[in-house]
Amino acid sequence: MELILERIAKRKTYTIGHLYIAKEPDGNNPGLGQPLTKGLQICDTLEPTWRDYANGAYKVKGRSAIPEGRYAVVISFSPKFKQWLPILLGVPKFEGIRIHAGNTSEDTEGCILVGRNLIVGQVVDSRIWVHRLKQKIVEAKGRGEAVWITIR
Repeated sequence: MELILERIAKRKTYTIGHLYIAKEPDGNNPGLGQPLTKGLQICDTLEPTWRDYANGAYKVKGRSAIPEGRYAVVISFSPKFKQWLPILLGVPKFEGIRIHAGNTSEDTEGCILVGRNLIVGQVVDSRIWVHRLKQKIVEAKGRGEAVWITIR
């Protein structure tokens, strides 16, 4: 399963995005040299401040969104949150990047919060959307699929 996080609002203290499950372009497997096509929108996302790493911006600990790229996603137990949560693997210069519940940029130190962006700079109903996303990931893993997220 391929997820796409498309960042749509890069503000001074937060970043809002849309999270999609990718469609397979022309019947080919996404991620194998084919451009990813947005399919079903799952929910919205909230991250810390986006930084233009490609043009020399630097990471601010606990206050920076992760770099654009494609990352493997697995579910593992989070000692911090005391529950099983999705985690992104291989994020350069970042560790422990999870997808978890929260409402404002103060609730994340680099992780991706999911929910509905019904209030400026926030997401709501986050726990519901974490649960739904985990279900989709577990279903994909049950079908023997790897799960990837492309952030752009």
